[in-house]
Amino acid sequence: MDKVAVVILNWNGEKFLKKYLPALTANTPDAGVSIIVADNNSSDGSMEYLRQEWPQVRTIVLDKNYGFTGGYNRALAQVEAEYYILLNSDILVPKDWLQPLVSFMDSRPEVGVCQPKMLSEGRHQEILDGYIGKEMFEYAGACGGFIDVLGFPFCRGRVLSNVEEDNGQYDDAVQVFWASGACMVVRSSVWRELGGLDENFFAHMEEIDFCWRAQLAGHQVWAVPQSHVFHVGGGTLPNNSPRKLFFNYRNNLLMLYKNLPVNEGWGAFGLKRGNRNLYIFTRMCVDGLTGLVYLLQFKWSFFTSVIKAHNAFRRMKKETAVTLPDNRRHMPYGISPKSLIIEKLLGRNIKF
Repeated sequence: MDKVAVVILNWNGEKFLKKYLPALTANTPDAGVSIIVADNNSSDGSMEYLRQEWPQVRTIVLDKNYGFTGGYNRALAQVEAEYYILLNSDILVPKDWLQPLVSFMDSRPEVGVCQPKMLSEGRHQEILDGYIGKEMFEYAGACGGFIDVLGFPFCRGRVLSNVEEDNGQYDDAVQVFWASGACMVVRSSVWRELGGLDENFFAHMEEIDFCWRAQLAGHQVWAVPQSHVFHVGGGTLPNNSPRKLFFNYRNNLLMLYKNLPVNEGWGAFGLKRGNRNLYIFTRMCVDGLTGLVYLLQFKWSFFTSVIKAHNAFRRMKKETAVTLPDNRRHMPYGISPKSLIIEKLLGRNIKF
């Protein structure tokens, strides 16, 4: 059995494989590490490219597109390793990216999940070309994720749409609420214990749900900035896509419904012991206000995405199981008592 399995889930990502796989193979140790590409039934020639140019890379070919969640669940069921690394195809890895992550996990058995520092690949390329002097954090993971009092995610290095420059301000390893699925290290034992990703999510927010479930089961989640990678971001689905907005709103509600205690909130708008349904109703009202903003901005497709997401959540919650009974839950770490939206309106930046 390998120590580490680095698994890329590919769907029509031939251009990313051509651009980033050479660096991954060159900068990843051979001993005890396998590189695997699992394919979600691509039609762009990705598998032909791998067979011709990278025969040493193991491939797992799936019969259809199962999304991020279903694809990884089916692929990792066929992989034996102590650690799984879920790696997006649009990630550039530098030299020595892997060892700090593995060493950290080896030394901390209480940690079930971790991520490296994630920087913007586009800005990194500009630095290499001599255009600018600072690297920027990457939106999707930055240096470890948290959630606010209403369940909205944010990161060290990115709050709402504000992304910071990396000046070493987050170079300490810290416990976080969630790790980015773009480059996420998971103990295989924890993966199996939790049953992998929730396939109801299909894509987006599934890693936050996974990390929340891991914490409820007693495993910690950390950011390890001694390792860093560069991420394109939005390579599969653009950040301004109405479809991506739909998944984010729907899946955030599903995540809250699954993982919140049934009879207790965590303090939204003073609801110190509000029940879960009242908490989620409050959150859906806030979603409705953001939908109204989209409508006033004449972003009709964005507005309808919020409505469709809420309708989908109402249908799906009837079949959504609670993660763990309340009396078996560990208290999760990384929930801010403040609201991203309120802090933004007050001109302040939320910190953790």
